Amino acid sequence: MKDTKIPTLCEKGAVSHLEGSSFCYQGWPTVCRDEEGTLYAAASSFRCAHVCPFGKNAMFISKNGGKTWSPPIVVNDTYSDDRDAGLLYMGEGRLLLSHFHHPATYYESNKDSLLTWAGSDEIKKGFAGVIEGLASLPEEARQAGSFVRLSEDYGITWSENIRVPVTAPHGPCLCPDGSLLYLGKGSFSREEDGIDKDEIWAYASLDGGKTWEKRGLCQKPADISWRVLHEPHALALPDGSLLGAIRSEAGSTGGGCFATFITKSYDGGRTWSAWRDLGVIGSPPHLLLLSTGEVLCSYGRREKPYGIRAIFSADGGESWGDEYILDEDFETYDLGYPSTAELDDGSLITVYYGHHGGPKPNDVLYTKWKR
Repeated sequence: MKDTKIPTLCEKGAVSHLEGSSFCYQGWPTVCRDEEGTLYAAASSFRCAHVCPFGKNAMFISKNGGKTWSPPIVVNDTYSDDRDAGLLYMGEGRLLLSHFHHPATYYESNKDSLLTWAGSDEIKKGFAGVIEGLASLPEEARQAGSFVRLSEDYGITWSENIRVPVTAPHGPCLCPDGSLLYLGKGSFSREEDGIDKDEIWAYASLDGGKTWEKRGLCQKPADISWRVLHEPHALALPDGSLLGAIRSEAGSTGGGCFATFITKSYDGGRTWSAWRDLGVIGSPPHLLLLSTGEVLCSYGRREKPYGIRAIFSADGGESWGDEYILDEDFETYDLGYPSTAELDDGSLITVYYGHHGGPKPNDVLYTKWKR
């Protein structure tokens, strides 16, 4: 177990709080920053529950370092539940949004159990109606999928959805040469992709996310099943290597169920090193390269005491320091998926989801902090 610390500065607030309707649940956000200091956050918003057919991907913008945020701007709204919201700034006004949705058969075959999430009778009727309507969709729209959308103008307009065989909550990373590397689970791959749905693969894009090519399988430990390994994230390091971090539900050396493993690639994602357990109770991970050259890994803790935590590495992920507790004002495990951006003054803003004070519809929250 690692020692824990409290940041010297720790200011909490909400990126987005919705109220006044049954569609106030929000989750799985990502934050990024452009060269002018503008912050962009995205989440799956306008939901009625953790699992429902109504989710839309919304974006929020802050021009003042996270003090205030725009209302939700809907970026992606398909007939299906648009889940997760990876967000990446690629320079020169270019943004990439990643997301996924389940196949229509997931909702049709689980209709009765899913309706228990719906809440009021009115929402149950709407919930059931949406599921019944899935039968009329074209076959392509009924399939599961992981996608990206691209913007060339700071998020004002967006491309159509572009399918990618892998998925991960925070999407791909930007490499120093301008290429993209997406370390993701093949959950929504298709037969023509030639990968197993349980595996974690690296895909690369050389044209800003328009097309993707398979790089390599992220080899797992032999004694752990792919079925408990999910939601990775990758980071390009200054020496040209890639650092990968993976959520595990196989147990942690830190003593909890949720764990994070790390691995490295020295050949652009084609091969990966043996995995190592970070020794923390938390996942899924988000990696950020800081101006100091350090790597920050932020993650959610879904075991008591619930909360949002982060650790630093000064040697490219070879060793990690103590845990910083960013937020622990939670009463339920439905929280987390934090990601972090660095501000001009070297402070950090970590964005995540949850609700302070109990099991109410979740908000998109933030903590601004310094060590």
